[in-house]
Order: sequence, then structure tokens, then C-alpha cells
Amino acid sequence: MRTLLPVFALSAVALAALPLPAIAALPVGAVAPDFTTPGAKGGKTFEFSLARALKKGPVVLYFFPAAFTSGCTVEAHEFAEASDDFTKAGATLIGVAADPIDKLAKFSVEECRSKFAVAVANPAMISGYDVKLPLFGRSNRTSFVIAQTGKIAYSYSAMKPEGHVAGTLAAVRALKTR
Repeated sequence: MRTLLPVFALSAVALAALPLPAIAALPVGAVAPDFTTPGAKGGKTFEFSLARALKKGPVVLYFFPAAFTSGCTVEAHEFAEASDDFTKAGATLIGVAADPIDKLAKFSVEECRSKFAVAVANPAMISGYDVKLPLFGRSNRTSFVIAQTGKIAYSYSAMKPEGHVAGTLAAVRALKTR
């Protein structure tokens, strides 16, 4: 049995290194779980409330695994570049990650370019939106468009950042034409 322990340990490490599927189980048409959480924009902290944001229009809520990682930085830059388009379409844009608010405040300036808010994704939010990244206690990379009705109008899950901005922007624009 002692000789098998290194094999099991190596197998566990190898499995952890494999890309994991990012599947959002919260389907289109489901009611989006309401939440209030600490957020930051341009380094200034505030309380973000989904219910308050929905009173203004649709909300683009994107979960990302961790601030200041390569894929999350690319995604933040892409959302920052498109932030004016989301605003013109009447949407509130917010990124959320299971990071402390002080780290997210810094990320909001450096990577989000003070263009949109980021907020703390707590375990209840991650569970409620069913975006938990197995083994890590963080979220996967999933983007949602939540209609003013509070229902999920669009969701897209992929660990690569490409496709999140284009998909959510198209979904927001489609809501405007309904």
C-alpha cells in the first residue's frame, strides 16, 4: 500500500491540472438569485445590490475565478473596452470573484480601468448561480445577462475569456429589441 501512495498523489495532481468544464447549471429563464455584496469601481468601495441595479435595466453579471490572473485580466480589459457599448444598451456591468474587496478595488482601477464595477462573490452567490469551480471554492468563468424581470436571459460558460463580451453584448442588445 505504501508504494501506491505516490501513484495516487501523482494521479491527483495530474487530475487537478486538467482543464475542468465550466458549466453553468442556472438555466435561461431561471430567476436570478438576488444579492447585495461589497463592490468597487475606480478604487472606491460601495455596496452593490442586484435588485437596485435591475431597476435601471438589465444586468451583465460575470463571474471570474480570481483577480490579477492572466485570463481574468484579459477578460477585464475586454469588458472595459466594451463598457460604453453596454452603457448605451442600458445595461449595468459587474464582474464578481471570490477575492477580498481590497484586492478587487485595486483590480477595478488597474485592470477594469475604472470603467465598471467588480464585487465580492461570496459562497452563497457562487452556489446560487451554480458556478462553483470544483476543488477550488471559487467560481468558474460564467457570464449572465439578467433581464429587468430578474430572470436569466443569457448565460455562457467557458474558462477562456474569449466570447464572454460578444455574447453578453449581443444578448443585451436583443433584450432592447423585444
